[in-house]
Amino acid sequence: MFHIFQYQPLRLITQNSLSSMCLQLMLSRPVAFAQIWKSWFSSHSLLGKKNIILTGPPGAGKTTVGRIVGQKLDCPVIDIDDDVLETTWNMSVSEKLQDVGYEEFLEEEGKALLKFSASGSVISLSGSNPMHAAGMQHMKKNGIVVYLDVPTAVIMSRLKSKEMDRIVGLSPGISLKDILQFRKQFYKRWFDVRVLCGGDIAAEVVAEKVLDAVKRYQDSELETFISTRSSRSGRSTEEDSHKVYFSDVVTQGLALDGGLFVPERGLPEFTAEEWQGLIEATYVERAQVILERCIHPADVPASKLAEIIETAYGENFSCSKIAPVRHLAGNQFLLELFHGPTASFKDFALQLVPHLFAYCVPRSCNYLILVATSGDTGSAVLDGFSRLHDTDKQRIALVNFFPEDGVSPVQKSQMIGCQKENAWSVGVKSDFDFCQTAIKQIFTNSDFTGFLTVEYGTALAAANSINWAQLLPQIVYHASAYLDLVHQGIISFGSPVDICIPTGNFGNMLAAFYAKMMGIPIRKCICASNENNVLTDFVRTGVYDLRGRKLISTFSPAVDILKSSNLERYLHLIANEDGQLVTELFNQLENQGQFQLRKDLLGKLQQDLVAGWCSDEDCLAAIHSVYSTTGYILDTHTAVAKVVADRLRDRTCPIIISSTAHYAKFAPAILRALRIAEINQNPLSQLHLLSSYSALPPIHWGLLETLKKTGNGDHQVCAADMNVLMSHIETLIQNHFM
Repeated sequence: MFHIFQYQPLRLITQNSLSSMCLQLMLSRPVAFAQIWKSWFSSHSLLGKKNIILTGPPGAGKTTVGRIVGQKLDCPVIDIDDDVLETTWNMSVSEKLQDVGYEEFLEEEGKALLKFSASGSVISLSGSNPMHAAGMQHMKKNGIVVYLDVPTAVIMSRLKSKEMDRIVGLSPGISLKDILQFRKQFYKRWFDVRVLCGGDIAAEVVAEKVLDAVKRYQDSELETFISTRSSRSGRSTEEDSHKVYFSDVVTQGLALDGGLFVPERGLPEFTAEEWQGLIEATYVERAQVILERCIHPADVPASKLAEIIETAYGENFSCSKIAPVRHLAGNQFLLELFHGPTASFKDFALQLVPHLFAYCVPRSCNYLILVATSGDTGSAVLDGFSRLHDTDKQRIALVNFFPEDGVSPVQKSQMIGCQKENAWSVGVKSDFDFCQTAIKQIFTNSDFTGFLTVEYGTALAAANSINWAQLLPQIVYHASAYLDLVHQGIISFGSPVDICIPTGNFGNMLAAFYAKMMGIPIRKCICASNENNVLTDFVRTGVYDLRGRKLISTFSPAVDILKSSNLERYLHLIANEDGQLVTELFNQLENQGQFQLRKDLLGKLQQDLVAGWCSDEDCLAAIHSVYSTTGYILDTHTAVAKVVADRLRDRTCPIIISSTAHYAKFAPAILRALRIAEINQNPLSQLHLLSSYSALPPIHWGLLETLKKTGNGDHQVCAADMNVLMSHIETLIQNHFM
């Protein structure tokens, strides 16, 4: 067996002489001694007996980077090609490849890995090592695999000046690009952490990134969560000792103090080079890179996260681009977020979150997920959780509360049609704000939640946009939209864009702001409201005032909201994480119906946000105007954003308008906007009528299928009473889990 031990010439010093040298240095230069000791201890505690294993395509710089990392850690450096394969075979890699051929070479290479053993070393794999499963399993047992992810175009450029006879699989009929693309699946299968490497990035910089990535991998304590209502200065020792991690946040939803969870150290930042490395990437690839940096591998390993993302976005979306960007007119572009199975932007989170939830929650307990929706969330969350594996459905169920008379007919048909054996819809005789407030109160009712746990072994969880996990996939599509404009040549990277979003609960808007914080050059986030324009008034004045306001039913029901839950996360951020201030503001809102921001905070807010609102009349007029001039039909929420974007634009940069739902979900309003005199009340008939227009985009396949299956199916309706809702929850638990 081939062994590498931790012996180097510099270490051939007797223990007595080393101790004497340390003592002399400590006495003569105490500061220098302290720095050297700190550096030695840091590097050796980082590595220990584990290996750092560098993988990636040929030309990724594994050998060079490995040497630099080894120097920094003062540990052995092993290049598999030069130090193991060629030593074992007693011939060069290229000679061996020519001698035995492609398939036999991979097998011989794998056998050499299986005989190899090392500890406390930096190991640079060959580009083809990851293609041998048994060999990689052996290597991973005592190593952290770091994937040097270099864009294919960069690799192609680098390899032009190198010898190509060592690249396994290269032949007259197979291009280098094909080989690089084929091998990606193997690199992604085995790595623990990814390091993005741009085109001109120096090997020294990559080495530092490798060390940072390994440190992060080994220390999950760095990525904990706090409540928006917790104060750093006021937290007790007990609170500090009770760490909250991503896996906890996914299952808990709300913090115990009624606040919302946010990452204690903020979101990761990407460099311009790292973002530019994703310009050629697919949507799934972008999602994997971004979410890996937001979710610690101790919570969800990279390989599992990749599997979940592939499941979420692989076959469930009708467009291969997942979230395509379409030019509308002038400097306006539409980010189409309705190609998922239930035809709204909610699918991006709710095709993903159920699988994260199922992975993170303990298997010793049952879970009932509570959801409040103003429309689109309902069918999306029902569809998402109904796609879990059968074993997970037995322990995870969901109940969706929605305003019985506050959603569109198609939305209601969807929520009824998407019910499955572990997912139910309940209409509430009230508005969305009541549904959302009721769920928050249920979560903070320790007597009730404790009773459910003791009596039925069932815990409650949330899947609304108040759940942190639901925000992360939304960050991805805002970042991806910008990268698509760069890829299409509309802008160069670094040029700013504005984002305009129909805004109710502030989650989508917050995700855009988070994308900006992570390095996407977004200039202004434009909040577009309908006649329930409390957010518009707040952005303009700093006063959030619900006194005397009644919820107005509009043609854009998903933003018929007066209490914007995710606004709390944004205020916590601009208030420098002052949980005490956030608590005071939202207590005032609860008790007095209003609060006012300090002048300095309003100034910060207005640097980030601008806002406007749109009437129902202007909404319908916009739909008619856009269809008449372009042949494209906007849904009612996108039309609200279009009107506001028209009013607030300054034409100095592109505006990306979030098209949050397919127009067919709001067929009666759309038909009215298109000036159809007689409208059949049957939702399926309305969709068939719309399809006859042959407009863009075409009628959504998922909507048609759902309506064909369900018609006017059954669902339960309950009164707007907390006790009634809690009784309903208990009954559902008894029926499903007992």
